[in-house]
Amino acid sequence: MHDPVYEEAYKGHIIKIYHDPDAESPRAWSNLGTLICWHRRYRLGDSHQFDSPEAFLRDLADVSDSSDLSMAQLRERADRKAVLLPVFLYDHSGLAMNTIGFHCPWDSGQVGFVYVTLEAVRKEFSVKRVTKALREKAEDILRGEIVSYDANLGGWVYGYVIERDGEEIDACWGFVGDYETGCLPEARQAVPVRSPGQILQSAAAQAQAHP
Repeated sequence: MHDPVYEEAYKGHIIKIYHDPDAESPRAWSNLGTLICWHRRYRLGDSHQFDSPEAFLRDLADVSDSSDLSMAQLRERADRKAVLLPVFLYDHSGLAMNTIGFHCPWDSGQVGFVYVTLEAVRKEFSVKRVTKALREKAEDILRGEIVSYDANLGGWVYGYVIERDGEEIDACWGFVGDYETGCLPEARQAVPVRSPGQILQSAAAQAQAHP
């Protein structure tokens, strides 16, 4: 195991935070949206059969290949059938992804879409009509899915190990995002309360080991 990225003594225990080397992709979770990407070097997002963004938009908008529509027109029609957001990739000393774009025009660009059909939204929320408020809620969920995927791409996935007297007593992995706001608080909460007698026994054991 690599060295911890953070370590602290807490209530008679040692908490160690590590990068999770075997983190599962968030796309393996139960997601509302589908992430469709095209890239020459990387396999990103969910698997799909579309060879181009145009083919994807035509399928989503239910427009035949013979129709003479621009990409903007296809996107407009697709928006009538789904909640659809563009997805951008930044590729420089690592990968980053978002739905709003990056400031660097040389190392970034649109790489795909994240979307959920309106039919799937109605089913998910048990409604007959997708209101403006519900569409905005679905957009927020899709953005959150990209935030999780971005954290996975950037290696922002952590786990904790709790030790007592040099022995591991607990561990948990797969915390996505800043470890200070996610993994570490969970680790502190998982530290068991030690009785005064246990503390004395631990001190005595340490004194015997290091006279």
